[in-house]
Amino acid sequence: MTQTAIPYLFMRGGTSRGPYMLRDALPSDQDELAKVLVSLIGSGHPLNIDGLGGGAAVTTKVAMLSRSNHPWADVDYFFAQVSVEDGLVDFKPTCGNILVGVGPAAIEMGLVHTGPGETTEVKIHAVNTGARVLSKVATPQGMVEYSGETSLDGVPGTAAPIELMFYDVEGGATGALFPTGNRMDTIDGIDVTCLDVAMPMVIARADAFGLSGNESAAELDENTDFFSQMEAVRLKAGELMGLGDVSQSVIPKFGLIAPPRNGGTAATRYFKPLKTHPSIAVTGSQCFSACLLCPGTVGDGIAEGGSGSPARLSLEHPMGQMSVTVEFENDENSFKVVSAGLTRTARKIASGEVFVPSEVWTRS
Repeated sequence: MTQTAIPYLFMRGGTSRGPYMLRDALPSDQDELAKVLVSLIGSGHPLNIDGLGGGAAVTTKVAMLSRSNHPWADVDYFFAQVSVEDGLVDFKPTCGNILVGVGPAAIEMGLVHTGPGETTEVKIHAVNTGARVLSKVATPQGMVEYSGETSLDGVPGTAAPIELMFYDVEGGATGALFPTGNRMDTIDGIDVTCLDVAMPMVIARADAFGLSGNESAAELDENTDFFSQMEAVRLKAGELMGLGDVSQSVIPKFGLIAPPRNGGTAATRYFKPLKTHPSIAVTGSQCFSACLLCPGTVGDGIAEGGSGSPARLSLEHPMGQMSVTVEFENDENSFKVVSAGLTRTARKIASGEVFVPSEVWTRS
């Protein structure tokens, strides 16, 4: 069996990992591209035993990079979420954790040259949503530095910090901060807030489902009654948000909020959507933050601490906390997210070639 070789970097970005590849090294046709990504990840088996995936949604993600024609950006970042077992690829969402690795990967791939100082700024255009992201990567001596003292809850050890600033995060998928036109809707008797901030998302209070919001990921995954109820709400919310039938899509994502238990701003639980995220998505953290800061949402009154702009929020999740700094505008009639900043880490794990069978794709 002959195979087609595709150059790649394998990187951890935040609390996710996956292959980073040049977009022009892959099929241009999206249907053909999906078949290639299913093959190289090994989707269709719970352990992804015949591919690079790791048997979980946070390890079946793909980043595709190219030089950007965007007037502001250096690099285009095109994201794909490959399902673990279903052989499906969703090109609608983006991923903020995988995005953490885009700056270092762009430098490693030669798409961006390092500057003369201690850090290099990489301007990223998130193709899936249209957001702009400024990434500051440590590059002493003209090379990406991965070692450092920054720790992330959910990642062992420490690494060099990567500072991210997100712009144009409102309405990337739906065209509006509140796609239903309301700050709160009621679906199947559950009050929810539907937002589109870096990622379309549906948020409810944990107690609306009879939960505390402090359950572990394993406890939630075992609660099949909750998942059935949540998925029914998510599907109806997708229709209300203008996303159509979302039964085969990972968006909108779903989240729960509750009062904090460990000194944070609020307790959060984020879903992928059919399993509990082990920590929290970077994009999801921005939705949670907007929900907590905006009056009239299901998050109104939960956040502890000051609410002036910029606001620094610490979101509790199953493995610890994530800090987000949000600049926003709020008056009597409107609320706007101006930018969101986070500090994360990434690490290059491997580089080389990944192979797919020639019957899946042969490069012309």
